[in-house]
Amino acid sequence: MTAVLCPAYLPNITYCSWMVAQEVLYFVQDTHFQKQTFRNRTELHGANGKLKLTIPIVHAKNTLHQKEADVQIANTTAWQKLHWKSICSAYRSSPYFEFYEADLAPFYSSKATLLMEFNLTLIKKVMELIEFPLSYTKVDYNKDIHERMDILVDAKKKIALEVTPYNQVFENKNGFIANLSILDLLFNLGPNTLSYLENQVPLGN
Repeated sequence: MTAVLCPAYLPNITYCSWMVAQEVLYFVQDTHFQKQTFRNRTELHGANGKLKLTIPIVHAKNTLHQKEADVQIANTTAWQKLHWKSICSAYRSSPYFEFYEADLAPFYSSKATLLMEFNLTLIKKVMELIEFPLSYTKVDYNKDIHERMDILVDAKKKIALEVTPYNQVFENKNGFIANLSILDLLFNLGPNTLSYLENQVPLGN
């Protein structure tokens, strides 16, 4: 069986460690969008602990049956401004924020339309910043040959994966918080992000 997954919004460490361990990466585009997942959610380490950010989506009549590639972002609120403000507040004092700020800020200054494309473009940029040559193929799901890695985007389930602790900005106040967004790793470890991911034990191994 070939593993496939859907693009997540600024995916967490478990997701990214699994991704960099794959020889070939397949993103599924025609499965149905599911609520309460990391498809449109991410988690940061803020001053008061875990900070959850959600991209609002257009709630069409057939939302429950929308394909991944068709889900639209609801731009009726200034969610991008809010998300970027939260990211800056959480990581402005981190060791490497200033090195990557200019690369990431544009994602929050121009409106995006499709959730999947926004997520993929952002994932590709982050992988570029950590010097991982991301190569992927979009596929339509086939139950006979594909294994869906939905657990990687399920926001309700806790994945039993031991993550190596690293220094976090608000660790002295809140303690170490595991498996946050890849941004937490990037801003705190900078050029050591990829080696960190490669040294984790990916899900399924």
